[in-house]
Amino acid sequence: MRPVRVNVSFLSGSLLLLVFLFPQAGVSQPSQKKSLKDAGKIQFERMDRNQDGKLTLDEIPVRGKGLFRKIDSNKDGIITLKEHLEFRKQRDDQRPRGNQRRGPRLPEGTEVSQDIYYIKDGHDRQTLDVYVPAEAEGKLPLVIWIHGGGWRNGDKRSCPALYLLKEGYVVASINYRLSQDAVFPAQIQDCKAAIRYLKSHADQFHIDPNRVGVWGSSAGGHLVALVGTSGDVTDLEHPQSPKSEFTSTVQAVCDYYGPTDFVNMDKHATIKRPVMPDSAESPESKLLGGPIQENLEKAKAASPITYVTKNDPPFLIVHGDSDPLVPVSQSKVLQEKLTTTGVESELVIIEGGGHGPFKSSEMQEKVKHFFDKHLKK
Repeated sequence: MRPVRVNVSFLSGSLLLLVFLFPQAGVSQPSQKKSLKDAGKIQFERMDRNQDGKLTLDEIPVRGKGLFRKIDSNKDGIITLKEHLEFRKQRDDQRPRGNQRRGPRLPEGTEVSQDIYYIKDGHDRQTLDVYVPAEAEGKLPLVIWIHGGGWRNGDKRSCPALYLLKEGYVVASINYRLSQDAVFPAQIQDCKAAIRYLKSHADQFHIDPNRVGVWGSSAGGHLVALVGTSGDVTDLEHPQSPKSEFTSTVQAVCDYYGPTDFVNMDKHATIKRPVMPDSAESPESKLLGGPIQENLEKAKAASPITYVTKNDPPFLIVHGDSDPLVPVSQSKVLQEKLTTTGVESELVIIEGGGHGPFKSSEMQEKVKHFFDKHLKK
């Protein structure tokens, strides 16, 4: 199928992600005994590199340094465990609940389950949120959103897929370990574990485990494409996933401008970016744990094109032809590999489009139609 070109009259700007250093523990499940205090203590100990019981500015991750002075309530230049826990509690107390939570307005009556651990006693990033349409009956198709952010930022709380609730879908949004927490394949292992968790709890959330789609953008686009092409690759499954009848395979993949071929990504670039992919400091190299060209086997293992087979699910791929971060050719090579292998796939190229986000009503309808076609038949 030839790429579909969509004309836009403006260049899409970079999507600014507000990333908080201290995610709230939120709603706990009966089987999950982790309290807000327990999660906060674990996080504090992980950041306390020299294990002296206090945090200095140097120990705080870059994305959280701006909060240091606010958390350091007595202004003595260090953060104690008490200050850390008090700040988390304040944030949790101020957090909107249920349908009043930050983000898009949810349809009235939506059942919301937040911050569910999908790995027992797991990392505080191994959590997901589930949204079930009001008065859901029977088994409904599920769409799982996987966020972007260069594998080092982003959060499940920002979920563009929520508009699908009113179309009769259960929607889930997942977090996964970032590259500063663990290098590849941790990220895809987490995504696959989350999918298996949702399938194994299908009755609880009105999910049809045989009608599951995934959607993600940028780094999330990479992960959903990898979910789609590696459904039968056991090496990418999470080692702590419970043994069950459910696999991590899905029935539809919507990939928004995700990297697909790490080995050749630098060569594909037509727009020079501040840190090129082959650089040791690039998000791609950080994901792999070292420069791409010095870790070629790992780069191939992280590339969705490596695993394409005729048994892969249908794809919808969307990419801007002026993307300064992920070259559009990354989507073109995946499209070619899929279609020549016999996989149903459509590539939509946004003329003049940058690095997303492509949230127009036209694109929302395009995505809905894709999922309807493959998950509601």
